[in-house]
Amino acid sequence: MSLHDHSSSYRGEHSHSPEGFGTAFAIGITLNFGFVVLEVIFGIFAHSLALIADAGHNMGDVLGLVLAWAASVLMKRPATERRTYGFRSSSILAALFNAIFLLVSVGAIAWEAIRRFGVPVEVAGKTVIWVSLVGIVINTATAVMFMSGRKDDLNIRGAFMHMAADAAVSAGVVVAGIAILLTGLRWIDPVVSLLIAAVIIWGTWGLFRDSANLALQAVPADVNLREVRKYLAGLPNVSTVHDLHVWPMSTTQTALTVHLEMPSGSPGDEFLREVCEHLHQHFAIEHSTIQVEHDAQSCSLAPDRAE
Repeated sequence: MSLHDHSSSYRGEHSHSPEGFGTAFAIGITLNFGFVVLEVIFGIFAHSLALIADAGHNMGDVLGLVLAWAASVLMKRPATERRTYGFRSSSILAALFNAIFLLVSVGAIAWEAIRRFGVPVEVAGKTVIWVSLVGIVINTATAVMFMSGRKDDLNIRGAFMHMAADAAVSAGVVVAGIAILLTGLRWIDPVVSLLIAAVIIWGTWGLFRDSANLALQAVPADVNLREVRKYLAGLPNVSTVHDLHVWPMSTTQTALTVHLEMPSGSPGDEFLREVCEHLHQHFAIEHSTIQVEHDAQSCSLAPDRAE
């Protein structure tokens, strides 16, 4: 006997869908893309690699917002005969692509910064300052739009934190512009560019690692598999737990399958429903399938029989 559960009514208050933030995504993408164009134009005009570096960073953010929005739409598409889970994993692919794009772009920024140490270029400090101040305003405004959902939705929280961090990076560029005006030292611009690159790598590496793990169907970082197994093994009349698998269906949804050996037989659907509810409430596992067996030795997936 088994129970497959993923959409019971008690799930509603824990939804991680970005639904309701479509307007925030649209405004955020428009504002940030406009700022990227502004930074590139003035970065070239002012010979500021720091501005161009920050434009590359912000373009990555625009792409991230676009992919997050597109993935949130795809996740709602129904399952098909070929895609039995629908397009839920599109959010994982979006995160992985975004991380790779940022890492590649930061490599190009770092290379140009190093080259400029040998061939310094005069930078218009005032232009750098004013353009970066605009960036602080835009990034802060975008972050505020996602503020209300940051506690309930991991994707929204990520968007909020990314925009808030960008505001801080723009503040760093302002500091570089002031330093150039006060000292006239041209090497400050490539130094700030390398610092921005380091910030991007610091934030992006975790995204790349986590999205790659999710793409490989690793247990999500916020799920303690040992505790899940301990809970299942401690259930009344359960003698053996085997073939336990926990994997991500998307960046916000987790699935579980498991076989429970219960010699006295299944206690019924209510018992299984309560187990699924506990897994959701305490381990954030939304999609559980539990198979109850009288004798695990007859199961080809039991530990002493599975290859």
